[in-house]
Parts: sequence; structure tokens; C-alpha cells
Amino acid sequence: MSPQPNLITLVQPNSPAAEAYRTLRVNLTFAALDRPIETLLVATASPDDGGSTVLANLAVTMAHAEQRTVLVDADLRRPELHEIFGISNERGLVTMIVDPTALEAPPLANTGIENLWVLPSGPLPPNPADILGSQKMEQVIATLKEHADVVLFTAPPVIAVTDAAVLGTKVDGVLIVVNAGRTHREHVQQAKEILERVHARIYGAVLNNAPHGTMLGKY
Repeated sequence: MSPQPNLITLVQPNSPAAEAYRTLRVNLTFAALDRPIETLLVATASPDDGGSTVLANLAVTMAHAEQRTVLVDADLRRPELHEIFGISNERGLVTMIVDPTALEAPPLANTGIENLWVLPSGPLPPNPADILGSQKMEQVIATLKEHADVVLFTAPPVIAVTDAAVLGTKVDGVLIVVNAGRTHREHVQQAKEILERVHARIYGAVLNNAPHGTMLGKY
């Protein structure tokens, strides 16, 4: 079993920050009453905005709410989820794309947290955007939905490469992470425009590293 990740929702479950993640989970539920969220991309506008950490904490709250949750590291350039959860990155999303047997039996890693599994990136390909935009990727998403109530994805920053925009067209919606005091307003606007151009559904934005007392999540 992997060691417990150093996530606020696990190590300080009664903290204001952990409660903010639970509020975010509830807000997402109400933001999609007409169509429950089965697949969600948690994206950042620019590098180092903390998207993987937000994604992991959100996933923990969903798992604690008895939702079968699969975390997918679709950042095929700088994957982080395997480091956060202390799991192997030898097999993962890319493996499912290139190996039909892996599609039949997804290499999901057990996190040691009830109802929560991780699909790491696997070996990094030379053409990440092509991988994410492929027909095989749609098959992977369909397969993962059979194993979970909700499938959460991370991807490279929206304004850096096309990966997030490509993936945004294949999921139910996108949540944008904004890092307080770090993310430039124009980068957020640019990311929003990129996602809107491909007709991705934007559920809202999350303010990461916000001052104490600031609500996490705006819809």
C-alpha cells in the first residue's frame, strides 16, 4: 500500500482548507444539476498554478463522499500525480492508448484511500496532443467511466500547449485553477477564450492559495 499522500484533505481533514474543498465538491454538484458530472478536467492557465494538488484534494473529498473516483494524469509532459500518491508511473494512460490488453484491464493504481484510484500518465509520448485527441482516447474515457462514478483529469497549462483544449472537448466540463498572487489575469482570460473557442464547457474557477477566509471556488 502506498504511503498516505501529504494532502490537506487527508492530514488536516477538519481544517478550513479541507472544508473549502468539500464546498467545492458540493458546488460542482449544484453547477451540473441538469447533467451530473462524470468526467471533469481540472486545468490551469499557466505553469505552477497548483492544478494537480487541487485535483488530488478534490478527488479525496469525492471519494470520502462515497463516489468511486478515478484520477487521470493526462499531463503527458510533466506528470505529477504519481509523485503525489507515491505510485509507479511505469504503466498508465499512454499504456491504455497503445496496448489493447491494457484497455481491457486498466492499470489503475490503488491509493489506499477507499473509492479512489489513480491512472498515472505512463511512458511519455513524443506527441501528447495527438494522443489526447485520438479515437483511442475516447475509448479510454468510456472504459474508465465503467469503473467509476466520476473521472477527473489533469493536463498541461491551457495557454502553453493545445493538450488541455483538446481534452476539454472530450469531457463533460472544465474547472480552471487560479493561483492567488501568481496567476496573471490576462492568462486566465486567455485560457478561458481558448477553451470557449473549442466549445468546452467551463464550470468555473478555483482560487488556489487564497488568503484565509476566502472561499475556494467561483461559479
